[in-house]
Amino acid sequence: MQNLVEFALEAAQKGGAVALEHYQRHIAGDRLAVEVKSDGSPVSHADRAAEEAVRAFLTKHFPNDGILGEELGLTREDAKRRWVIDPIDGTKSFLAGVPLWGSLIALIEGEDVLVGAASFPVTKDAIAAAPGSGILVQGGKAGVSAIAELSQALVVTTDEYFPETPQCIPRWTNLVSKSRLGRSWGDCYGYYLVATGRAEAMSDGKLSPWDASCFLPIIEEAGGVFTDWQGKRTVFGEGVLATNRALAVDVRRALSIPIVA
Repeated sequence: MQNLVEFALEAAQKGGAVALEHYQRHIAGDRLAVEVKSDGSPVSHADRAAEEAVRAFLTKHFPNDGILGEELGLTREDAKRRWVIDPIDGTKSFLAGVPLWGSLIALIEGEDVLVGAASFPVTKDAIAAAPGSGILVQGGKAGVSAIAELSQALVVTTDEYFPETPQCIPRWTNLVSKSRLGRSWGDCYGYYLVATGRAEAMSDGKLSPWDASCFLPIIEEAGGVFTDWQGKRTVFGEGVLATNRALAVDVRRALSIPIVA
């Protein structure tokens, strides 16, 4: 499985490298044309080009596996295993010139995540893991923090206004009021911060499988706890919450999330 972890990391980095070329041109003034998808989110040629690069790499090495990408849909629907790709997670940040976006990939069989990887090309960070096989990290030290007092915690989200799940706003506000510091701009980078011990909690009110899947093994192999907002260990539920283990119960209580053993 270690070879699969390395492969997933390489795949994420290939997509990230393509996206980075577009990002650098974009912030230098050669602005990308942006379209709005049916769900209201932005997309550009950079997203599609990065996904095409990852798909080509995956198909070369695992031609029998399915592929589900945010931008280009599903291929080989009947395959036992499926690679899930988010070529640019944090497209709004990407287009705004904020460097905290990433390229994500996971391999799923049924509802089990077999491996997950995330590459952050601008910051040169990367991380990948598979259940029971440890974790690879570049640019940081893997492992959640040992902070056990909520008053000392840094908590992160993508958007404190939770545009798709406004019911989360008062629950998030309650958590921030009990914490040392709350920050947004999280996107995928917030989960990386939890996995490397620099934040104690990261949450989103709604995510698609391509946004969330890779982080389940990453957070757990780093020693943390990964659930949805119903307290379930799943990437197919309602939102995502990743925490260190010491504060797992306290953070979930502050967010009124059921504590599921």
